[in-house]
Amino acid sequence: MSNLPLSSPLSDSNECHGYLPRHVAVIMDGNGRWAQKKNMPRLWGHFRGLGAVTTTIKAAIEMGIEVLTLYAFSEENWGRPTREIQGIFSLLERYIIKEKDNLNDKNVRLKVIGNLEKIPVSAFKKVKQVEEQLSENSGLILNIALSYSGRNDILKACTELARSAVEGQLSVDDISPAVFEKFLSTKDLPDPDLLIRTSGERRVSNFLLWQLAYAELYFVDILWPDFNQAYFASAIENFSKRCRRFGLVSEKV
Repeated sequence: MSNLPLSSPLSDSNECHGYLPRHVAVIMDGNGRWAQKKNMPRLWGHFRGLGAVTTTIKAAIEMGIEVLTLYAFSEENWGRPTREIQGIFSLLERYIIKEKDNLNDKNVRLKVIGNLEKIPVSAFKKVKQVEEQLSENSGLILNIALSYSGRNDILKACTELARSAVEGQLSVDDISPAVFEKFLSTKDLPDPDLLIRTSGERRVSNFLLWQLAYAELYFVDILWPDFNQAYFASAIENFSKRCRRFGLVSEKV
């Protein structure tokens, strides 16, 4: 476990290095390209990517990360071939079944966000079942984004916020960023401090658009199935050397 303190805004001491992120978000990109490079079906890349998921969870636990959010399937991914989609959710379901006891032994709490009504019924039932089974754990929060869209997360929050105002549950004058965040899918979680994206792509791809406002971004060229504990540690080390100002300055003006 890391001895670094948890991430916080810039302190009066001007010391802004050496912090550990509380919340790490990961865009797990490159499964298909990994498989294609090896002349294998794309689904084989998704299967091998599960090994990187296990490794990353292990690394997060050992380093003392509080929340790990994994972008597993976006709403845009529904445009992929039906066979690939079915294969992805079949792999997900089997992985959850296989790993649930291991996650429980490690005191991991599972949380799932996204438009879950769209995912296959069998996968939905299994994910929600395991989420409930691990709900009392107090260790790492493993937050899985499934059928997720950052824009739709914000839109849904706006809709629910407007409905609450119309029904008189809150006044328009009471609306603030803190109030708005209570309507997001991540309402019980701290915002990500660090976003890691594999595959060399340098964009956020409609992921946690509100929540990533002050996150540090870390891009690595490695494809997701090849991502390992050393790459995760390098990302954390890079983060610990950055100076997060949150719009402030390090010296009094």
